[in-house]
Amino acid sequence: MGQGFEEVFTQYGALLSRVASSYEANEAMQQELLQEIAIAVWQGLSRFKGDSSVKTYILKIAHNRAVTHVASQVKRVDTHRYENEELGSDGYASNQHSPETASSQQQSLARLLKAVRELPLQQRQVLTLSLEGLSYDEIADVCGLTKSHVGVILKRAKHAVMQEEHHAQ
Repeated sequence: MGQGFEEVFTQYGALLSRVASSYEANEAMQQELLQEIAIAVWQGLSRFKGDSSVKTYILKIAHNRAVTHVASQVKRVDTHRYENEELGSDGYASNQHSPETASSQQQSLARLLKAVRELPLQQRQVLTLSLEGLSYDEIADVCGLTKSHVGVILKRAKHAVMQEEHHAQ
């Protein structure tokens, strides 16, 4: 309501990028998904009536677009399973840590992202929104669930990620 696409994308672009990376392991596919999300947000802003916050509204659009993207990738005959080989030297590692510590942190983050990406879509969506700081009510609104169902799904998602982390060690 009154906010233009550029303003919204400036404010929430990093958030939308994190959503894309939680659904896609391959960097090129992440960028493709982010572009799809950006187009969907741009198109959806004209329909925004102010019934929720802009953040909740665009997250709903982003997650719906991401679910559609993932479903279309699964249906493709030539779908390849992209593995997140390593995070690479992207400049985010702090110079204050030893190379061993930075490498260990990167490996932990890579394992966490891999575990999240392997969750069923609904668990992935709820967990990602929770990690972004949304309340159960906001998550319920974005996902079309009840608040109590959000709690159940989130508990299952966290348990699955913890199990995966435990097995990886």
